[in-house]
Amino acid sequence: MQKIDKRGIVMKYKRIFGIVLDSVGTGAAPDADKFDDVGSDTLGHVGEFFDGKLNIPNLQKLGISNLRDQPIKGVAPAEKPLAYYGKMEEVSAGKDSMDGHWEMMGLPVTHALSLFPNGFPDEIIDKLKEFSGRDIIVNKPYSGTEVIHDYGEEQMKNGELIVYTSGDSVLQIAAHEDVIPLDELYKICEYARSLVNEPPYVIGRIIARPYVGPDKDHFTRTANRRDFTLEPTGETDLDRLQNAGFEVIGIGKINDIFSGHGITKGYHNESNHDGMNHVLHVMNEDFTGFAFTNLVDFDAMYGHRRNPKGFGEALEDFDKQLGEVMANLKDDDLIMMTADHGNDPGFRGTDHTREMVPLLAYSPSFAQTGQSLGVRSPFSDFGATVLDNFGVQNVSGKSFLSELK
Repeated sequence: MQKIDKRGIVMKYKRIFGIVLDSVGTGAAPDADKFDDVGSDTLGHVGEFFDGKLNIPNLQKLGISNLRDQPIKGVAPAEKPLAYYGKMEEVSAGKDSMDGHWEMMGLPVTHALSLFPNGFPDEIIDKLKEFSGRDIIVNKPYSGTEVIHDYGEEQMKNGELIVYTSGDSVLQIAAHEDVIPLDELYKICEYARSLVNEPPYVIGRIIARPYVGPDKDHFTRTANRRDFTLEPTGETDLDRLQNAGFEVIGIGKINDIFSGHGITKGYHNESNHDGMNHVLHVMNEDFTGFAFTNLVDFDAMYGHRRNPKGFGEALEDFDKQLGEVMANLKDDDLIMMTADHGNDPGFRGTDHTREMVPLLAYSPSFAQTGQSLGVRSPFSDFGATVLDNFGVQNVSGKSFLSELK
C-alpha cells in the first residue's frame, strides 16, 4: 500500500500516531548498574502485584508479552500478535522524560544534565527570592506528594515557594493555587528557566507544581502542572517533519518537552483518559503527518508514588481506550507505542528507573502476523521510521518501516 500526496511524496501511511506511555518500562537496561537500577521492571512488577489478574487484552493481542524475556504474569504471549513488537534501549546520558523524547526524535542527550542531591546553590535560590519577592522553603530532594503534605500548610500561611528536586535534572516549584495565582507561578518558573540553560547549571526541566486543598490531609496536585523544558539543542525530527510541510500534532506534555519547536497544533491533557480522547478527536481530522502523544499519569500519579495498584488500573483504563483507537484506525494509519523510561512502582526509591522500553507498531492493513523487531538502539529508530514514511531524511537512528509488511 502506497499513498502519494500532492507534493508527489510516496508514503506507506498517511498518518502515524505515536503514543508514549510515560514511564512504562519493560525491564532493566544493560547499563542499569550505572543508575543503581538493576532489578527494575515496571511492567513485570505491576503484573506480579496483580497476581496474574492484570486485564490488558488489547495490549496482549498486540504482543506486549511477546517482546519480553518473561511474559507479564497473567498476560500470555499472543499466538498471532497483531503488532510488530520489540524493545528499545536508550543511549542518552540520563533517564528523564526530556532525554527519552528528544532521543526518540533524533536528538540523543549526550552530556549529563545538572543534578542537585543536596539542594540548589545559593546563587540560584537568592535570585529566585529576589525576582519573586517570596521566601523559599525546603530546597532538597523530596517526593512531590510528601513535600506538600509536610510543608503545604506552612506555604499557605506564609506565601513562600516550595522548591525541591528529585533524582532527575529538575527544579520543581510547588504553590497553593489560592495563595500564588497560576500566572504568577508560571512567571517565576519562566524566570527560573532563564537561570539554568548553560554551564555551570544546565537543568532539564523547571516544573510548576500547583496544588489545592484545605489542609495537609487533603492537598492534591492539579492538572495545571506546566513543564518549562530546556530548549532543544538542535533540530529534531519534529522540526524536520514540519519543515517538509507535514502536520505535527502534540498531545499532552509533548509541547512542553520540545518547547513548542516543530509543533503545528497542541492539546493539553487533564489526564491519560483526556489524552486518549484527544487522540480519538484527532483521528477524526483529515491531516497528513504525525500525531505525538504523551500519557503522563503512569509516571506522575503512580510511578513516583510507588503505587503499583494505581499503575495497573491506569494500564487497564488505557487498554480500554486503546481498543477504541484501534477500531477507528484506517488502513493507511499506523500506530506506534513506546515509553520514555521506567518508573517501577515495585522498586526502591521514588525516581525514574533505567529500563528498556516496549515498542509496538500496528496498522489494520498489515498483511501478516506481527514479527519481532528485536532490540532497537538508540530510541531514534522510532523517529527515523516516521521520517522514512514521509520521505524525510533522518540523521540519527535506523528506520524499521520496511520490516512492517
